[in-house]
Amino acid sequence: MNNNAFWGRLPAFLCCAAVMFTAMSAATRAHAQGTSAVSVTDPATRQSAAQWLDRIQQAAQQQNYIGTFVYQRGNYVQSSRITHYATKSDGEFEQLESLDGKPRKMLRHNDDLYTFVPERKLCVVEKRQNKDAFPALLGTSGEQVLAVYEPKMLGTDRVAGIDSQVIELDPKDAYRFAYKLWADAKTGLLLRSQTLDPSNGQVLQQLSFTQVSIGVPVDKAPIAAGMRNIAGWTVVRPPLQTVDMQAQGWNFAQTVPGFVKIRELRRPMAARDASEPPIPVDQAVFSDGLSAVSVFVEPVEHNSRKEGAGSNGATHVLVKRNGDYWITLLGEVPQATLQQFASAIEYKAPK
Repeated sequence: MNNNAFWGRLPAFLCCAAVMFTAMSAATRAHAQGTSAVSVTDPATRQSAAQWLDRIQQAAQQQNYIGTFVYQRGNYVQSSRITHYATKSDGEFEQLESLDGKPRKMLRHNDDLYTFVPERKLCVVEKRQNKDAFPALLGTSGEQVLAVYEPKMLGTDRVAGIDSQVIELDPKDAYRFAYKLWADAKTGLLLRSQTLDPSNGQVLQQLSFTQVSIGVPVDKAPIAAGMRNIAGWTVVRPPLQTVDMQAQGWNFAQTVPGFVKIRELRRPMAARDASEPPIPVDQAVFSDGLSAVSVFVEPVEHNSRKEGAGSNGATHVLVKRNGDYWITLLGEVPQATLQQFASAIEYKAPK
């Protein structure tokens, strides 16, 4: 299937997320089942890598920083400016602005997230769901990540004029990509992240600061004021609720090593026909600490989806039909990983 046509058929909320902030990693020698290999890293290197991974996550949350970073995927390039402020008493304040294309701005206080779309005078207010957006990294501890990735400490380098420690994380199986990370030698803040095809070393996508100041004073007042002053904006608060998909009849067998279910949500998706009610979409998210796979379930009724597969940089997508439901799998993982996830999904109507 043509990739452009395929991506155009994705659920509206997926396309919206990709447009608003795209910026916001499987060795071929592993056998076909992708069984985890035995670790060959010496204990000292493993411990050092785990500590660096934890420092990266802590720095993203606890440091003050202002900078510009660039997201690259193939010929696509997007730059964004980030301002982050953290205190022990007030928590985190953050502003993220797109510098290319149509203006977009996101303001955040801890998990309260406001996204502004100026050309529509629209403000979307919701709770932050993922805490691993650049320069954050992990969905779990460094030690847990190293259960499925083999670390290499590659010495020092410079990014945006800052001395950094370089770490490579190679997958122990064929179910995930490799990662290469550059972390500030002083604070641990992530300065650059590359997702690599481990079979040939090709860079599938990259996020990298081109300029950043760390540990500088940051004024949280404009961020807080921007979240309060929304008069004149159309404010939308998308309904979002937790859901027990197993109680709905869905069973996701754990057939891919390292991936753990971290949340299940339900949200509405607008039907193609404006006269029809919104379509309920359930989402299960699985993570190995670095990469994530989302499984979306939606009814076939009032839905013109087609089966198929596609890719966009490191992101792969797979759409399959299961009886009266469409199953969409999406993640920055090889297509074979999505196929493995899909083969283990079972549905039995609840009594």
